[in-house]
Amino acid sequence: VQLQASGGGLVQAGGSLSLSCVASGMRFSINDMGWYRQAPDKERELVARVTRGGSIYYADSVKGRFTVSRDNAENSVILQMNNLKPEDTAVYYCYAESTIHALSPKYDYNRDSWGQGTLVTVSS
Repeated sequence: VQLQASGGGLVQAGGSLSLSCVASGMRFSINDMGWYRQAPDKERELVARVTRGGSIYYADSVKGRFTVSRDNAENSVILQMNNLKPEDTAVYYCYAESTIHALSPKYDYNRDSWGQGTLVTVSS
């Protein structure tokens, strides 16, 4: 499964940005899909995640400001980021946990995939 992310850029504090990500490949179905981020000199952290059934998790630091949405038919996920703060500055990575379907279901397996990362910079 390959993930292609787009969006990001430079914005002033209080502004908005949208990130999108599309998955492609063969014989797969996506379970969880979402976004992580990594700021300079910090660990990568989960920002938002949505399950195939629509359950959503947000990091406390983004609740009320970020909205994640998913289109199962298009294998895509969007992160709408509002009221951005300088501490949101990071490289954002699209993430997907998918099931790769073999010719025989007993050989199906799960796989984690990552996008290439897109930089979000919020100036104060």
